[in-house]
Amino acid sequence: MDMRQTIEGRLKTLDMQHFEFRDDSHLHAGHAGNTGGGHYAIVVVSSAFADVSRIERQRMVKNLLQDLFSDGLIHALSIKAQTPEEYFH
Repeated sequence: MDMRQTIEGRLKTLDMQHFEFRDDSHLHAGHAGNTGGGHYAIVVVSSAFADVSRIERQRMVKNLLQDLFSDGLIHALSIKAQTPEEYFH
């Protein structure tokens, strides 16, 4: 399974203008508490984040990926969620 494609596909409903993905799993191999699942960082740029708090933006993204966390496919996810105006200017 290509996790980048999986995550990007799940987030399509946000009508993203930009998406970045980084797999940091190799940096966390064998650390305490990691029972599997990857460590990822994403940047999501969407107009859907306009007038939405930073915490609510995080929730919007995590809700679309919730089963990947519960199924153990994602152990940790760093999310940077911005509007196009915030990201491109």
